[in-house]
Amino acid sequence: MALDRETRDQLLDMVARFVAERLRPIEAQVAEDDAVPEAVIAEMRDLGLFGLSIPEEHGGLGLSMEDEALVAVELGRASPAFRSVFGTNVGIGSQGLVMFGTDAQKARWLPGIASGQTVTSFALTEPEAGSDSASVQTRAVRDGDDYVLTGSKRFITNAGKASLFTVMARTDPDAKGGSGVSAFLVPAGLPGLHVGKAEKKMGQQGAHIHDVTFDGVRVPAENRLGAEGEGFKVAMQVLDRGRLHIAAVCVGVAERLIADCVAYASERKQFGQPIASFQLIQAMLADSKTEALAARALVLETARKRDAGEGVTLEAAAAKLFASEMVGRVADRAVQIFGGAGYVADYGIERLYRDVRIFRIYEGTSQIQQLVIARETLRRGG
Repeated sequence: MALDRETRDQLLDMVARFVAERLRPIEAQVAEDDAVPEAVIAEMRDLGLFGLSIPEEHGGLGLSMEDEALVAVELGRASPAFRSVFGTNVGIGSQGLVMFGTDAQKARWLPGIASGQTVTSFALTEPEAGSDSASVQTRAVRDGDDYVLTGSKRFITNAGKASLFTVMARTDPDAKGGSGVSAFLVPAGLPGLHVGKAEKKMGQQGAHIHDVTFDGVRVPAENRLGAEGEGFKVAMQVLDRGRLHIAAVCVGVAERLIADCVAYASERKQFGQPIASFQLIQAMLADSKTEALAARALVLETARKRDAGEGVTLEAAAAKLFASEMVGRVADRAVQIFGGAGYVADYGIERLYRDVRIFRIYEGTSQIQQLVIARETLRRGG
């Protein structure tokens, strides 16, 4: 549901103040501790951030895609690790349930997801199924009223805190590609479900990814999401929305970096004048600003199309590709503008340089986005 202009402005102002007053001041601490403080997570729950995309009848805010994108831009102005705390609840961990769940499944799970009491996780990636997501090998074998899941998943965001996993598993071993894959709602704590230790990562300390293994996990058949064999369709529709959300976050990080660069370049003096007066510094600022504006426009236009009910597989992939590549270039220029100060930890620029690198990899690599864009362009006749 689209908010009226006044309500939306109030929401965006509230999020912006939370980012500026609560999140940015503790970015370095979160990176050092590799953990977001529980008190801050509780505030996120109180603000409704876990339920941005959950329908109102299930306790969420029920934002339109455009409104969610604007909130994501504001959240992008703080370390991406903060958004990751509730990102799976807003996106890939919940949207399969929102789009394909039965009324009973929604009633059982969505209120807890919206409140943040239930943390969700999306288990698609495997050791041999990352970009080639249709080659899922985790098996789900029907046994009476249950399915028995066996296999392993890799790099699963928020798995260590998840109460509920959306798991992609192969129900038809003879079907090729995604046609034999089904989706399941798998509660944490079932016998045979094991979560590995958190991985050490290049960036986004405070956000955690884990391996998850399923050793004969019995899942009730009523927990299947959609029809048998529909799992790949579930995953792809979930990723359309997730890619737009990530693209919006990239815009927010870029806008934050540009603002930081302008403030630094206006104060830092060389050759007797602020470095902002030098045209080669101005060129980097101009390129960064232009690319950020273009990414913002693409994200918001695509969000409006999705809200209007149009298919946006191509446009969402284009937004994710352009915005994630763009923020990498902006972060690189920010290090250059800050010079030596950009390379040391005190200013936080090097941390953001590392943090944004993952945006070009998860929810589909840049190369996968290119393939999607090309396929859809050819299918549409250009």
